[in-house]
Amino acid sequence: MRIASPGHAVFAASTFVLGLLGFMNRDYAAFGHPISNFVPAHPLLGYFCAVYLMACGVGLLWRRTAITAARALFAYFLFWSLLVSLPDIIRVHASFGAWYNLAEPAVLLAAAWVLYAWFAPDWDRRHLRFVTGIQGVRAAQVLFGLAMIYFGLGHFVFLKATVADVPQWLPWPDLWACFTGSTFIAAGVAIVIRVWAPLAAALSAVQIGLFFLLVWFPAIVRTGAISPFHWGETISTAALMVGAWMIADSYRVMLPLASNADSRHNL
Repeated sequence: MRIASPGHAVFAASTFVLGLLGFMNRDYAAFGHPISNFVPAHPLLGYFCAVYLMACGVGLLWRRTAITAARALFAYFLFWSLLVSLPDIIRVHASFGAWYNLAEPAVLLAAAWVLYAWFAPDWDRRHLRFVTGIQGVRAAQVLFGLAMIYFGLGHFVFLKATVADVPQWLPWPDLWACFTGSTFIAAGVAIVIRVWAPLAAALSAVQIGLFFLLVWFPAIVRTGAISPFHWGETISTAALMVGAWMIADSYRVMLPLASNADSRHNL
């Protein structure tokens, strides 16, 4: 096996699980959000996406297939972001809420980009320098940081909905909604400008994980049933948490390794 970091292993496993869940719910292609009914043969496309993700998840764990899986996963989330999410944004005149369909996959795109940048062979490093090596890792980190800024702003734009999601046992829900939004914005800015970026990425992963543990998972346990809304939010939050973990790992493990690899390549 070729495991670059704990985040790599968890990301591979979560990719497989996303595919498995997509196979069980064929309309869910990538991120807990359904494929539009306007897409021709969308159930068949859902099955294809599910099998694709499962294959990539397994492939990320094996030395001979890691680069192919990382490249395929990077292309998949790039396709999903640009050719599926972006048209939805244009159709609704780029409203703030519509950007969630682009910002959420951007986190997984950034995580897959980190793996592709690290595993990229010599040919990719020579001809695709912007998306591979240390340049690719840094670009992925910036993309993740921009997504965090958007999520933070969303807490204020949709303050009422955010307050409603705060667990009832916590006092001052308005304060918590504003605080978590502010921390997302601060973390995103720190990552983009590279000031305390590793800490910011790690704390972002922790905060997203707390949302999963304190908001969405208890809601499912409490109600005993999974509505389409809770299904989508639970899957997307778990995926965001793993993607953030992957970005946090890129500072501790992958960025130094990518830098050394580039140095050897330039000798």
